[in-house]
Amino acid sequence: MELFLDRSTGRLRTLWRLGIQYWAYWVLVQIIFSLVVVGWLLVDSGGRMPSGGLDTLVVPDSPALPLVSGIVGLLAAILTVWLAGRFLDRRPFSAFGFHLGAGWWLDLFFGMILGALLMTAVFLIELGLGWVEVTGSFETQGGAPFVISMLIPAAAFVCVGVSEETVFRGYQLKNGAEGLNYPSLGPRGAILLAWVLSSVFFAVLHADNPNATPISTLNIVLAGLMLGFGYVLSGELAIPIGLHITWNFFQGAVYGFPVSGLGDFGATLLATEQGGPELWTGGSFGPEGGLLIPAVMLLGMSLVALWTRLRTGKVSLHTPIAESPYRDRPQIPPQ
Repeated sequence: MELFLDRSTGRLRTLWRLGIQYWAYWVLVQIIFSLVVVGWLLVDSGGRMPSGGLDTLVVPDSPALPLVSGIVGLLAAILTVWLAGRFLDRRPFSAFGFHLGAGWWLDLFFGMILGALLMTAVFLIELGLGWVEVTGSFETQGGAPFVISMLIPAAAFVCVGVSEETVFRGYQLKNGAEGLNYPSLGPRGAILLAWVLSSVFFAVLHADNPNATPISTLNIVLAGLMLGFGYVLSGELAIPIGLHITWNFFQGAVYGFPVSGLGDFGATLLATEQGGPELWTGGSFGPEGGLLIPAVMLLGMSLVALWTRLRTGKVSLHTPIAESPYRDRPQIPPQ
């Protein structure tokens, strides 16, 4: 029984909590997305099922599809993290990095500015080196007004930023740090190890993306560290969410790069054609697949540290991340 249950708190052990939450998240995404796609196709076909049944349905090729996927992921992330927090962790949703005060929104704004600046730096470096060529501007699909068309990728990347940070940093990193908080590691060691492990898991899940390479997977580990850095310093998801949103938005919808191997977001401010050495640019995977991006990510982490220093007067790990909600309660004696 002790393999599953922590008798000192009466909760499932950390690994089981992590596994159940992520499994529920993945299953819920598949179910909701499938229902949405089936409904979408039935509406398009006037309510008629194809002769081959559901197995012959094909996902529609639409610029709105990333938004649909993003909304589904956001709903699944919020619901499963809230449920896991309530029934498995026994802590409020706000404990996963959502203490929404004035400082939280200020940090979110900083993260958004930072993501935009970092991806602009990537674009300007590649442009200056002749590795990327601007072939057009204000491009859309389907004849919709440009501003309206840009709202689709903007909303999609907001959904992705919030959902992925809620799951990978808010839930996984926090629970991982708590579970690893043994006397031999201490809270700081536990946070550092959980930060690395959650970033590796984040990268493994992106290793399946189109055009992924070993370099892109290693860079996504570093991306996980960059995104999680604001969280391990503050215990809040404001900086990671803001950074994640605009990093993706400026990469795909502003500068026309692929985003982790994915492209075609329905609209782009600049249409670009990638050239130069793929080893450095990332080629069809996008900048995250090249050797240029690690330096930019390290710059991003340095600026997060500088911002934290200016805001709080110090740069140190937020050790309450590794604390159990039962830390001040008497332990339940073994039965």
